[in-house]
Amino acid sequence: MSFHARTTSRSAAWGARAIAAIEADMTRSADTHLIRLPLPGFPDIDFYLKDESTHITGSLKHRLARSLFLYAICNGWLDEGMTVVEASSGSTAVSEAYFARLIGLPFVAVMPGSTVREKIEAIRFYGGTCAFVDEPGAIYSQAAAIARRSGGHFMDQFTYAERATDWRGNNNIAQSLYEQMRAERFAEPAWIVVGAGTGGTSATIGRHIRYRRHATRLALADPTQSVFHRLVNGGDAAETSGCSSSLIEGIGRGRVEPSFLASVIDRAEAVDDDWSIGAAWLMSRLLGRRVGGSTGTAFVACLRIMAEMRACGEAGSVVTLLCDSGERYRTTYYDDAWLVAHGVDIRPPVAAMEATLTGRCG
Repeated sequence: MSFHARTTSRSAAWGARAIAAIEADMTRSADTHLIRLPLPGFPDIDFYLKDESTHITGSLKHRLARSLFLYAICNGWLDEGMTVVEASSGSTAVSEAYFARLIGLPFVAVMPGSTVREKIEAIRFYGGTCAFVDEPGAIYSQAAAIARRSGGHFMDQFTYAERATDWRGNNNIAQSLYEQMRAERFAEPAWIVVGAGTGGTSATIGRHIRYRRHATRLALADPTQSVFHRLVNGGDAAETSGCSSSLIEGIGRGRVEPSFLASVIDRAEAVDDDWSIGAAWLMSRLLGRRVGGSTGTAFVACLRIMAEMRACGEAGSVVTLLCDSGERYRTTYYDDAWLVAHGVDIRPPVAAMEATLTGRCG
């Protein structure tokens, strides 16, 4: 973050204009759809996807970016002409570039060199610039350094994601989800399943569940290489190994981020990359359009939970997020040559998941 002198009348006026622009943009935006996806193998379990890919910037991170900008402006950390800098694997940077352009600020995204081309192009479309690092763990220090040199502000999503959003209400994703479920057969979900990159979404949903006294349980779907699931399952918070070899963008980390709250999560499922990508392919076939890899990760965890519910004779609803469109990954997860080059064989996990969907196993 950056520290600035006491707010002047000029900067206060700029802040008021910036907030008004962001609020007007939000007023123009509709809420995201809640999709019920019938799964014949689970007649007593209703499965839903909250489709966050329909935000104007194409992903769940649109909500976070809006909250981070409002948080920074209201804290007096952003002012007219300042450069906004973020450390990101892509989607947050796309959304932040949009909001930076909306209020007339330059934007720099610090990202791993492996970030998919489609996300880089989207950041540049919104007027942002990209700085790349070879080691993913270097994005934090590089972003902070660029902010210092430019006299700008390091947005630091990995620290502020869990506190920038009002988890009690104010149209956050949890409040929206529960309102959309009100008329469904099982209005209160048995489980909500999410991934974690910053941990902001899981923190918002977990806190909202407790604040509204819902019986819903919250599950984390996490790449096997990530440390988040290890912490939830009793591991050491100081553990920093892993995640560098995960192919799934946007979720999983090699360190426990400040915004990640393990205490609000009831269960964590580790998912191998080939299963995540295979699940993305399978879900794309079921929906008739492509979804991103992190949505595949969540779908694997949902299938495990639903199979257990079915085996125990439990009825209820399970909800997860469609985080972003698979069109952003057409040259990676949906490219056969890329899969071969990365040693990914989705056929065995897809066959196993299809058996679970039809009730032949699980």
